Amino acid sequence: MASSAPNPFDDPAGSGVDVSSTTDMLTAAAVLNVDRNATLTLGTDALIVLDDGLKHRRRPDNLCGLLPQLSKTTRAVPFYNILWAELSDFEITIKYAQPSGKKACKVGSIHYSVTDKSLYAHAKQWVAALVNRAYPSNTKRRKRIKVLVNPFGGQGKAQQLWTREVEPIFAAAQCDVDVEKTAYRGHAKEIAEKMDVDAFDVVACASGDGLPHEVFNGLAKQKYARKALRQVAVTQIPCGSGNALSLNINGTDSPSLAAVAIVKGVRTPMDLMAITQGSERYYSFLSQAVGIVAESDLGTETLRWMGPFRFTWGILIRIVGQTIYPAEVSIVLDSSDKHAIRESYRHAVSEHQSALDDNMTLSPDEDTRATFDTELLPGLKYGTVADPLPATFETADLPTLGNFYTGNMVWMSPDAPFFQAALPADGKMDMINIDGMLSRMTALRMLSSVEHGKLMAFPEVSYRKVLAYRISPRMAPTPSTRRVRAKIGRWLGGAGKQKQGLVAVDGESVPFEPFQVEVVPSLGTVLSKRGAIYELDPALGP
Repeated sequence: MASSAPNPFDDPAGSGVDVSSTTDMLTAAAVLNVDRNATLTLGTDALIVLDDGLKHRRRPDNLCGLLPQLSKTTRAVPFYNILWAELSDFEITIKYAQPSGKKACKVGSIHYSVTDKSLYAHAKQWVAALVNRAYPSNTKRRKRIKVLVNPFGGQGKAQQLWTREVEPIFAAAQCDVDVEKTAYRGHAKEIAEKMDVDAFDVVACASGDGLPHEVFNGLAKQKYARKALRQVAVTQIPCGSGNALSLNINGTDSPSLAAVAIVKGVRTPMDLMAITQGSERYYSFLSQAVGIVAESDLGTETLRWMGPFRFTWGILIRIVGQTIYPAEVSIVLDSSDKHAIRESYRHAVSEHQSALDDNMTLSPDEDTRATFDTELLPGLKYGTVADPLPATFETADLPTLGNFYTGNMVWMSPDAPFFQAALPADGKMDMINIDGMLSRMTALRMLSSVEHGKLMAFPEVSYRKVLAYRISPRMAPTPSTRRVRAKIGRWLGGAGKQKQGLVAVDGESVPFEPFQVEVVPSLGTVLSKRGAIYELDPALGP
């Protein structure tokens, strides 16, 4: 599980809550008397329903509910779960996200009548107060959402997941939704380039990580690109094989839980990475890889029948074969001190928690819609890959490079918190380099350590914060004595027909040639659960 925050679906009241004493401590304005001798109370963190009628419910875990068994007369619904509430003709309806299995939710409904007509004004104020608790000042309600559905991504179930799991939640939250299917690669980029950014608050991609990549780059093609990237938040409804954006900002790869996170999401600035390659310039939001990670992702397409295990298999085969991916790498270094990087990350987390404890929240306009001198894209501080290398770069030749990986987020997949010290808007990229000639046992221990957040601790792992870099990858020479062995290794690893090296940007293949990258601070905007930090369990932190 990516998130370190408390489970929003936990009952804050717990099974032993004393609602009567809780109610006594609350002001009368927080309590609303409704029919069936029930009361609705605005608690500290949740809506508390006290209703004697609840005790007559039969629990499904008791022989399918066939045996009578009394249950508690209260239930608590966290304000985070409240999607909407309204009062109409003395009838109160509350829509909320109700747990449905371990990793899903569905729309639940609470319905009561206000039988005392003299309480109408109070009931109206009470409902308004509930909605205010459900949507704090930094959370926009009734979001205007452009939904892009990629019907071909993942296992081709995006349309089904959207219709069954997500659309009802957006509807219950009173969101204004416009849905469009993508028909071909690059279609989302075209849609984002032409969209009216004043008409939407959010673009939600029902897909893997490919569509968010396209949307960021489509917005960057608009005439007033900086305004577009600042004004429209990009988010993900996880429906693909790679759902890193949702894991990092929503803390889940469940479509329904992500839908709630989008409804309740806080506008958050996020760094983007400007890439130049050949004559092209585009933006990456997630990662760039050369070496084992890129090869195990893009070079195992023929092994899709293995499912997600193909990535692990691809890495194992390349580790056993001690495969190398030589390159020349030049960087603008911010820090290579792992201790300092850890402390900087922990300080950011501590500051964020202190702000939460002090109830310090920023409105969306104050947070991410600051005024810039120009609405155009910022220029490249370090030039392009075609320019002479600036003197600020430090260059090293790495003839036995095994893995080159640079990222902007913590989670690359559900079990891979590769960049544990990554932050949404620290103005830096996290870079990992690992030598390909490590002993096989050390490499295997590294692989098994990733999901436990221990990779950074290995002395053989170079973990740095960088501002820019240029990499010139090249094919490794294969001695004649190893050609048969290398050919067998490529075949086992799914790359038997591969003729050149692979470079992955946000999980997509780009040409195997030099490219240059620099971080562009806070250029993009996303919706997140916690703003300044990604969803990472402290136990997995650096």
